Amino acid sequence: MNILIVEARYHPDVADALMDGATAALEKGLARFERISVPGVLEIPAAIAIAVNAGSSFHGYVALGAVTGPAHIAQTFYAETMRALTRLSASGLALGQGIVVAGDEGAARDLAVSHDIGGDAARACLSLTTVGQRLGLS
Repeated sequence: MNILIVEARYHPDVADALMDGATAALEKGLARFERISVPGVLEIPAAIAIAVNAGSSFHGYVALGAVTGPAHIAQTFYAETMRALTRLSASGLALGQGIVVAGDEGAARDLAVSHDIGGDAARACLSLTTVGQRLGLS
């Protein structure tokens, strides 16, 4: 399996924690992967769509990032990102999402590590990729 990880680097410590979990899970699943970075979570769906439209050879995608700040702002960024990621998933992409929402960067990093959010996103992607392969998609 060939997987593309798209990570938002706006919060570097959180991005590193998410990436550690995702890469460990992908390595355990014997998947090959490439990694690209975007500035923030709102750019993740666009980067995935660009990869798809460019005819990339990826079997699945992992979206990693964090949203922090006042609840009304963080929830808006999270909701818009998830809406776009859900549209991509509904179009048939094997996509695992690891977007963390917290009040500040420290809390986001703690959540990323304690809940292995990056690893869960990668495992979801691998599972969906396997479903696609079983159904003859690749």
